[in-house]
Amino acid sequence: MFTFCPLQGAHSESLASQSLLELDGGVKVLVDLGWDESFDIEKLKELEKQVPTLSLILLTHATASHLAAYAHCCKNFPLFTRIPVYATRPVIDLGRTLTQDLYSSTPAAATTIPESSLSETAFAYSQTATTAQNLLLQSPTALEITRFFQLIQPLKYSQPHQPLPSPFSPPLNGLTITAYNSGHTLGGTIWHIQHGLESIVYAVDWNQARENVFAGAAWLGGAGAGGAEVIEQLRKPTALICSSRGADKNAQSGGRDKRDKQLIDMIKACVSRGGTVLIPVDSSARVLELAYLLDNTWRTESSSGDGVLKSAKLYLAGSNVTSTMRYARSMLEWMDDRIVQEFEAFAEGQRKVNGDGDKKEGSPFDFKYVRLLERKAQIAKLLSLGMDKANTEGRVIMASDTSMDWGFSHDLIKGLAQDSRNLVILTDRPGLGKPESPSIARTLWEWWKERKDGVSVEQNAAGDNLEFVYGGGRELEIKEAQRLPLEGEELNIYQQWLATQRQLQATQQAGGASALEPSADVVDDASSESSSDSEVEDGEQQGKALNVSTTMGQVNRKNIVLRDEDLGINVLIKKKNAYDFDTKGKKGRERSFPIALRRKRHDDFGEMIRPEDYLRAEEKEEEAADGGATATDDEKLGKKRRWDDAAKNASSSNNSKRHQIKRADSADNTDAVNGPPLDELDMVEDVEPEDASGPAKLSFTTETVALNLRLAMVDFGGLHDKRDLNMLLPLIQPRKLILVGGTREETQALAADCRASPSLSADVYTPDIGTFVDASVDTNAWVVKLAEPLVKRLKWQTVRGLGIVTVSGQLLAAVNAAAAANEDGTESEDASNKRQKTEQSTALIPTTGAGAAAAMPILDVLPTHMAAAARTAVQPLHVGDLRLADLRKAMQGAGHAAEFRGEGTLVIDGSVAVRKLAEGQIDVESVGLPMSGRRSTLYEVKKVIYDNLAVVAGA
Repeated sequence: MFTFCPLQGAHSESLASQSLLELDGGVKVLVDLGWDESFDIEKLKELEKQVPTLSLILLTHATASHLAAYAHCCKNFPLFTRIPVYATRPVIDLGRTLTQDLYSSTPAAATTIPESSLSETAFAYSQTATTAQNLLLQSPTALEITRFFQLIQPLKYSQPHQPLPSPFSPPLNGLTITAYNSGHTLGGTIWHIQHGLESIVYAVDWNQARENVFAGAAWLGGAGAGGAEVIEQLRKPTALICSSRGADKNAQSGGRDKRDKQLIDMIKACVSRGGTVLIPVDSSARVLELAYLLDNTWRTESSSGDGVLKSAKLYLAGSNVTSTMRYARSMLEWMDDRIVQEFEAFAEGQRKVNGDGDKKEGSPFDFKYVRLLERKAQIAKLLSLGMDKANTEGRVIMASDTSMDWGFSHDLIKGLAQDSRNLVILTDRPGLGKPESPSIARTLWEWWKERKDGVSVEQNAAGDNLEFVYGGGRELEIKEAQRLPLEGEELNIYQQWLATQRQLQATQQAGGASALEPSADVVDDASSESSSDSEVEDGEQQGKALNVSTTMGQVNRKNIVLRDEDLGINVLIKKKNAYDFDTKGKKGRERSFPIALRRKRHDDFGEMIRPEDYLRAEEKEEEAADGGATATDDEKLGKKRRWDDAAKNASSSNNSKRHQIKRADSADNTDAVNGPPLDELDMVEDVEPEDASGPAKLSFTTETVALNLRLAMVDFGGLHDKRDLNMLLPLIQPRKLILVGGTREETQALAADCRASPSLSADVYTPDIGTFVDASVDTNAWVVKLAEPLVKRLKWQTVRGLGIVTVSGQLLAAVNAAAAANEDGTESEDASNKRQKTEQSTALIPTTGAGAAAAMPILDVLPTHMAAAARTAVQPLHVGDLRLADLRKAMQGAGHAAEFRGEGTLVIDGSVAVRKLAEGQIDVESVGLPMSGRRSTLYEVKKVIYDNLAVVAGA
């Protein structure tokens, strides 16, 4: 069984992506935890209900639309941190920097407490309506975000992995996940999920074309492979889940080179007039492509001597962009082959240089011209410099985020909007989280499409037209999110709500959970991890963890004390002098005493180790002296320190200014030694931020600016287009095709094309958000009973944990089989003869009605005169999948020399070549038999191959 439900990102203008896959046996796999710029907590309600039943989580891309909600769920959803999460290493590291940038840039990311919860809390205490609104939840700190992302298990490409289930998940029964390159982002993933008969390929937001930094998707073997067929692992899946975003976009003539040239020409046209170019980018993924392209362009222009960009300044602004670039330098193996070759050439050149004044250009992402900005004060100084030097030099600023609702692009648009020489270049179609409140980027994109105030057309050197849309002085509303401390009645309401959450959580955690910290809102990680596994095994508890409205409906309105009926079996430990509880007719955890037992976690290598159990005496004394409040896990003795987290713990007010100066030096000088020289931007200091740990509310202020700058659009989204889909979908040949991740128009248009395509015979599904579709593999199954003589003759063979046997027999109706059997279970000769004579009239008799289940057909052995004919009709069949890497290891273990040569050819002892054909067949070729006393290498190889396959020849 396989059902699919999109939780976000289907038939929607929003870019957020969340999908739920339910496999046979109740195994639930959540793919992606995306969120949009609205940060609407209502969009996570359905996900919250599914948390107690999830088995594992997969993440595909390090973008806000794929993992922005991960830290929020870890912080606020009980049991969420106990669910195993899997992703590639770049997605983990870049996703962490993205999340830290998100929460440090806008208080709106913390989200607000639902008004319904506040209303019920206020009524429970005072029976008066409350006017408190937009009370903020506690946002995760930088250290908490780091800890959350350290829980994610890293995977490599093309390596099958059998994941561990969550403590409250049913057995996975051999579930295997494999990550493949999807292009589009660094570490972006196409997931292949194998479970029983189901082979599911989850491919959302992929790009087949190679780019400057990112390699193409792995459909045809990856970039440079030049394959004409889809690789075997991704071909003919039972279900393909594919994004429809970009299905209405035709491939641009000229490809990537023309796209890059168009962007550079637009920048030159603006810079030549002394204007400033603002390019909104994300802070982790696609920014690598743009930053690498522009830095290389500046190097080329500077070496030419008379380039237009030689005097222009290039900036990259983001609150955590230094960490992003540092991670990028350590992940070159995840990039396109040309990046690796460039790095190898640089390393080879460095070995030859003796430091005698030779010019060093730097390796990839050791930027020479891109200046990194990480503080708001630097942005304010940059805008003030622009006012003074507008006529002397142009500037290009890449700033986070693409929505322009948060990040440094939000601050820059206010300072650049009124100058008509400035230019905003949008690199992708912005999403629409809330139709009534579009983002700034979405508003600019709509104005760019309308072209209401005219278009300026210029030609580049190649004769291509460059279109710039005038702003025309239109009024642009810019909302600024602010964090205000709570006072008076709002503070009382918040404290009452927090107390209610503590009591509800203590009740729902089976009495064994620790209390909340005063600064937390709903739940902390300690209470989540210490909760009982058995309490969530009952399906009736699904979604009850934080459903305050439902639970508080059973609470005494004047006294926040739960009744005995609400406590259930927890009354035995929550109420004094309570010693009896009637378990008759109860289900789930109501049937046993509520003791919270922590199950020991273990994997294939043994039991999980808790490092704190092995601290030395001096370490324990030091921890006790600090009280556990000032020393972090990374600061304790015996702990490994992450080299990039060394400067995160200087938080005292005495040395805050010194810490900011130190951060300025480290942020701006971490690049290459050849980076941009220091200037006045390094001397500015940020104002010390206010304490963000206390209770607060979210307030918005609106500012209106006149938009006089020009708008342009260059497609740098790096997504598949209509040509890629039309070419690859028939080659993939899925049985079921599920389209998600696009607007309603895009999805329906692509579905119509797929249904009309003669080369694609798949069943096409286009589910809405929250709609389950059954995409199980089509099978014809009947239930029969095996006769005991037949069972004794079966010879089972095991292949990769599955038992395989072939059966040849005849099907008899249950009534006739019972009449033909003796009481002791053996058949007489007369009964056997009678059965043979009447087999034509008794076989395959359908049973209907109420007695159909009782009258189950019986599969029995074939008569003697039919067995020989049936045995000759059955052809031998080899079942299994032989991996050449496993064959190489087995042959080396047997004392043979085995190595890979050429493309996918395994050579053994220099005389036998083994290849795996595209159809899955094994080709064994020998150039001659060695003259030795032992068996020939050819026969040894064949024996190992047959040992790894199940030879099914008949029963």
